[in-house]
Amino acid sequence: MNYVLFDDPGIQAQLLPFTFTRPVSHLRVGILTIAEKWKHWLGDEPSSLTQPHLRKKYALIEDLDNVLINGAVCPNDALVEAIQSLATGEALVKANRLIALRTDADIDFRILQQVAARFSQTEFALPLTIIAELCDIFVENGQQIREDFALLTQGRTSQPITDPHTVVYNAAGIFLEEGVTTKAAILNAERGPIYLGRNSMVMEGAVVRGPFAMGEGSIVNVGGRMIGDNTLGPYCKVGGEVSNSVLMGYSNKVHDGFLGNSVLGEWCNLGAGTNNSNMKNNYGNVKLWNYAEKRLYDTKRLFCGLMMGDYSKSAIGTMFNTGTVVGVCANVFGNGQPAKYVPSFSWGATDKYRLSDAIEAIQKAMERRGKGLDEVNRTILEAVFEME
Repeated sequence: MNYVLFDDPGIQAQLLPFTFTRPVSHLRVGILTIAEKWKHWLGDEPSSLTQPHLRKKYALIEDLDNVLINGAVCPNDALVEAIQSLATGEALVKANRLIALRTDADIDFRILQQVAARFSQTEFALPLTIIAELCDIFVENGQQIREDFALLTQGRTSQPITDPHTVVYNAAGIFLEEGVTTKAAILNAERGPIYLGRNSMVMEGAVVRGPFAMGEGSIVNVGGRMIGDNTLGPYCKVGGEVSNSVLMGYSNKVHDGFLGNSVLGEWCNLGAGTNNSNMKNNYGNVKLWNYAEKRLYDTKRLFCGLMMGDYSKSAIGTMFNTGTVVGVCANVFGNGQPAKYVPSFSWGATDKYRLSDAIEAIQKAMERRGKGLDEVNRTILEAVFEME
């Protein structure tokens, strides 16, 4: 079988701005991205069927026997078994949503749903975790940390905590990869597991409560307070108070300030003293910007903070309102609170970044981490610039 994770068009639009720059399956929820989860479960790395401007980076691989899987769906035992049992010409659905199909025909993104309608369909009766809206990323994060922790640590032994001044609660729920450093920290895994990735660091005075995950090379700064249900992707630097939030990778919230019920993409930076509200003063439902409908919609949720796309940043002392959506490569600064929707490539409150200036700033930020902006990622940013 050749496995392909496809973008469900309806879901992809609901997950903007993060899906401007990646397929749905490359969103990080828990310790791993959805694509990484499938790789572990299938024992094979799936390719992607995604938006045209992303295909050079995330290429589709076709074969004579293709199994297409909805890239918003997180795997589990029963689902993997059901998918691997599909015969050619069969599809798996859940509440009228296509979950998977098996075909020996050419893969055509435009007619995927029509093809599935002609297939023999089986309803998947068991519960599924589907990342279908922005809030789902942080809402499902704690449980996905638990499931990924079990997947990654099964049959393995954690590296020891050698610092005598690090206080540990429920040591069995804490796993350290090679090269982890902790100094005079508190690690409390009584409410959920704590996973510290290769060469990561928890600095002096930091308090970490599980569920918590940090990727390779990430750092919790001196005195940082990680309250629970948090994921730091690879090479993130985080301090202050963070609760139920996901940073996808290479993003910074180093200084004091609160980040709660929020999601940051890659290469974001929150200036010192940046805070977000995650609950309205009147305890009403939070509204978020919907890219597809170009309006605010009711999330039906009491808690929802900041959704910030890749390469965006805020000035010192920025105060984000409840349910703020910031697009890709926005530079947020100015008097007063930012608007609840900040378009991609915004410069301050009213102007637009020149593309050349935005790319120059990105290159400088990446060079500080020993990285660079290659032509493929530059082309993706050019496409996003034209979209918004």
